[in-house]
Amino acid sequence: MSTQNISAASPKRLIPVPKWNQHHEWPPQGGLRHLIFYANTNGFDRVIRRVGRRVLIDEAAFFQWVESNGR
Repeated sequence: MSTQNISAASPKRLIPVPKWNQHHEWPPQGGLRHLIFYANTNGFDRVIRRVGRRVLIDEAAFFQWVESNGR
């Protein structure tokens, strides 16, 4: 029997858009939808994950995006 080495990396937290404000105050849901609508031009496509019709926000990628786009 062989044992596999399991990485200690924590799993990404993917948050559905309607539940975002249960975890974070900012941005409001309408602001997130605006960012998602223009994702191809503002770089937000790195943050969202689409599963069927559901849009999920990668929490860690969101805060990286905020840091890289802060002006």
